[in-house]
Amino acid sequence: MLLGGEEWDAKFLDFRSEAWRLETLPVYRVPQEDEEIRQFLAGERIDPHSYSNEYTDDLKRVRREGKTKGRVHIVTRPLSEYLRYEFMYYEPHVRAGEDIRIMDVTDRENPLAGVQDFWMFDRSEVVLMHYASDGSQIGRELYEGDPEPYREYQRIALAESVPFEEYVKGLDIRT
Repeated sequence: MLLGGEEWDAKFLDFRSEAWRLETLPVYRVPQEDEEIRQFLAGERIDPHSYSNEYTDDLKRVRREGKTKGRVHIVTRPLSEYLRYEFMYYEPHVRAGEDIRIMDVTDRENPLAGVQDFWMFDRSEVVLMHYASDGSQIGRELYEGDPEPYREYQRIALAESVPFEEYVKGLDIRT
């Protein structure tokens, strides 16, 4: 079953304990980010200590409710321009309560090669994220099979990754 606007939004309001995502792409094409990316490439930066928006406010709500939200992003170096841009926002997201981890597979085999992006809610409901080759989202599909393989993908991703803040220590995301 494909998930549209309100059904999709409800997933983030209705989960009971955990919303978790696996990100596998070096670029996500999101039209709403185009201007911010242009500004980033022109040298503009946000202040990660004071930055706040709807997403960080929602992360704080999730944390207040005793829930967790997290992700593992699989990357290779050199980081794409998009990843450098996205990393700029990861710091305030972590500060607001999101557990962001990075699995760098530059110099090793990717233990999750071939696994597509997905969200998992409460370790029991999986939504497969479908993207075109350029990183444009083309759909979201409620997975109707056994979620166990996705719980295993999550276990592997968490075991093979490091916290975002540890990953970026000494890393200059501007280059």
